[in-house]
Amino acid sequence: MSQIPYTTIPADEILAPGHLGCGGCGATLSMRLALKALGRKTVLVVPACCWSIIDGMAPFTAAGVPLMHTPFASAAAAASGVRAALDVKGDVDTTVCAWAGDGGTFDIGIQALSAAAERNENIIYVCYDNEAYMNTGVQRSSATPFGAWTTTTPNQRVKEQPKKDIMRILAAHGIPYAATATVAYPDDFIAKFERARQMRGTRFLHVLSPCPPGWKIPSERAIEFARLAVATRVFPLVEVEDGRRWRVTVDPPREGLSAYLAGQGRFRQLAEDGERIAEVVRALDERWAAMGGQAR
Repeated sequence: MSQIPYTTIPADEILAPGHLGCGGCGATLSMRLALKALGRKTVLVVPACCWSIIDGMAPFTAAGVPLMHTPFASAAAAASGVRAALDVKGDVDTTVCAWAGDGGTFDIGIQALSAAAERNENIIYVCYDNEAYMNTGVQRSSATPFGAWTTTTPNQRVKEQPKKDIMRILAAHGIPYAATATVAYPDDFIAKFERARQMRGTRFLHVLSPCPPGWKIPSERAIEFARLAVATRVFPLVEVEDGRRWRVTVDPPREGLSAYLAGQGRFRQLAEDGERIAEVVRALDERWAAMGGQAR
């Protein structure tokens, strides 16, 4: 249960300031930290998602490293191909990182991701999860949480299904490393990305990325809600090795579920429904216990 020790965050700013991200965009903040940890010898593979827009107009890129745009479903497959090409050239030092949203990971791209994980391809796969198809107008994905509003789950018909447990799906492949992270805990974030960079095989990083327009929150409160997601156990910070050894890396005092729900416009209906909130709490407790977390 011990928290990852303090990590010196690299000073090198690889992500350029001329990107097209919204104010408070968790995906942009996450890319900034990720590149600090991965370094300049990195190739990014990005499918259709918010980040294919945030990066800017071709042939320019805000990422500061080579970036390959791919079709929606093929991030893991394309990253595997880039890795193979680099290996043929004898370049074993460059990190290949697929960077995809939840739609391109939980849904449209899961077949390519599962295949790459089964082959244990030597890539890092990052899912920046803003919990809906935000780039195309806030439509429901299988990463959208229970009770959330989207344009395809309107207020009177909010999402009735729980969020897909992508970490357990990837852990079931027995890959060397999988972890969750969020920019609200930058030391934990950097430490996990650096650890992933130093390993070989398929490494999966699930990053919670608040989306102010989609979550209906003020842009200046994005980090606050990312931190609340951890405190409420909505988004536990964990890592798992070889699909078996789970460890909670940040375990703050449990608090803030009411503030987390009431502060986001997408949960307006849920925040007023005590019976449904109790259902959410039960689900969170069950998942926490299954990961080996201890009650508080």
